[in-house]
Amino acid sequence: LRCHNIYMLFKMKQIEVVAAIIKHGKSYLATQRGYGEFESLWEFPGGKIKCNESKEEALKREIKEELNININIIQQLCTIEHTYPRFHLKMHCFICSIASGTIELIEHKSAKWLTENELESVEWLPADEVAISQLLKLDLQ
Repeated sequence: LRCHNIYMLFKMKQIEVVAAIIKHGKSYLATQRGYGEFESLWEFPGGKIKCNESKEEALKREIKEELNININIIQQLCTIEHTYPRFHLKMHCFICSIASGTIELIEHKSAKWLTENELESVEWLPADEVAISQLLKLDLQ
């Protein structure tokens, strides 16, 4: 059974993405998916890395496309691997701040700023839940 699970993982679609954990004061930006299989679940915004693009370039591009803002990348928080029913995800999470612009919801149905105490008040995608546990271990004053 174990070998079968490993075989299925290699056969499964692999997706590599970046996610922005955007911090403002003592709050973090959560976005609610507006489409697809995980519609209405919450996530940190971001998306797929294109060929010949660094993780940082991909993150800045994705946030500009999804929220129409420019970000500063402060530090990488973690890399999470999670297997969903239809694909295996590798997600690189970065702590960021807004450099310029006003948030526009281009791909998401909703967004809200959550304090550390409020992070668990919404239903997150499973990989993002792991990012939250890593975030809560970090002391970002």
